[in-house]
Amino acid sequence: MSRRCVITGMGAVTPLGSTVASFWEGIKNGVCGIGKITKFDTTDYKVKIGAEVKDFDAEKYMGKKDIKRNDLYSVYAMAAAAQAMEDSGLKLEGEDALRTGVIVGSGIGGLMTMQEQVIRLNEKGPSRVSPLFIPMTIGNMAAGNIAIQYGAKGACENIVTACSTSTHSIGAAFRDIKHGYLDACIAGGAEASLCEIGIAGFTNLTALSTNEDPLKACRPFDKERDGFVMGDGAGILILEELEHALARNARIYGEITGFGSTCDAYHMTAPSPDGSGAARAMKLAMEEAGITPADVAYINAHGTSTHANEASETAAIKLAFGDEAYKTPVSSTKSMTGHLLGAAGAIEAIVCLKALEEGFLPPTINYHTPDEECDLDYIPNVGRKVEGAVYALSNTFGFGGHNGVLCFKKWDN
Repeated sequence: MSRRCVITGMGAVTPLGSTVASFWEGIKNGVCGIGKITKFDTTDYKVKIGAEVKDFDAEKYMGKKDIKRNDLYSVYAMAAAAQAMEDSGLKLEGEDALRTGVIVGSGIGGLMTMQEQVIRLNEKGPSRVSPLFIPMTIGNMAAGNIAIQYGAKGACENIVTACSTSTHSIGAAFRDIKHGYLDACIAGGAEASLCEIGIAGFTNLTALSTNEDPLKACRPFDKERDGFVMGDGAGILILEELEHALARNARIYGEITGFGSTCDAYHMTAPSPDGSGAARAMKLAMEEAGITPADVAYINAHGTSTHANEASETAAIKLAFGDEAYKTPVSSTKSMTGHLLGAAGAIEAIVCLKALEEGFLPPTINYHTPDEECDLDYIPNVGRKVEGAVYALSNTFGFGGHNGVLCFKKWDN
């Protein structure tokens, strides 16, 4: 049994704004959502720059009690889900709740809560640790809370594959719908790890940029890149089986036609230098979609602004695309949003869908010095209008060698 899977709703909480409209407007215009960290005092930290969520009011989406009882990553997820559900018009009253799922992941989970409660334990003793510490910290609670909110009783899962988390979540939802297990699914990811322990940990791993200029800290594919910039936020998509969506006259943003998932099996944090694992994921996504590299109009790259990632990803695109690699536009929107870790794939899925819908390919900003190892078309600094763009790939690669690639198709009615 093979059915078509379309996207009927989207929600976003990002460093470029906390709606899909504000997020996409920033992406199109090459706006940098990166700035000085304001959430804590960075005096003793080598890293001063982050991509904090902008213009977010949690009380638009939930009561004060729910805000207090959840870690910020879960609050972001629930807010993005509320946006997506409203956007889709999907009402579970009258639907088969057993065939509506939630697959929403987080790469790290409630890191801020963990930090706060460990400090409380050390300063005030074990009896003062919050009774909600465990449910606030565990990574599945975003999915659980969303399911509770809407009464979705189908598959409810939290996929954790580091920075590939939300791509794998969307891919799993796609497969569940394609093969008949679900009719609809709320899918995506959320992250809120921009806190003292998060920054310290990634800094000491030498993964983060120490550049204090927001316009130079995140510059994917640029020769002078020196690390990624951490960001917070969430992205949620509403996926539906095509006939289910058509029966209720839903607006359709696009279609998912392929998904590739592989592992480098190479290193805890570094990608395979030859790009072979990522290339296989791209090939698998295209094979499932029934297309060739010549059909792909755009690749949203993982593009974290680390030397190893961009060299490996460029090699991967060449392996997967052959001569077409030099004809295929590629950009990293992380240059504008920073790296949202487990939420990155979801907001970048939204970018791909909007790019196809509007025929506009977003830029890689902060790109000034070409790198001999990275010699593809990275849409430097200014986005471009295109005609006839039908397919786009979204790449996400995570620590542990996890590779996830989604293939999106423009909705043609």
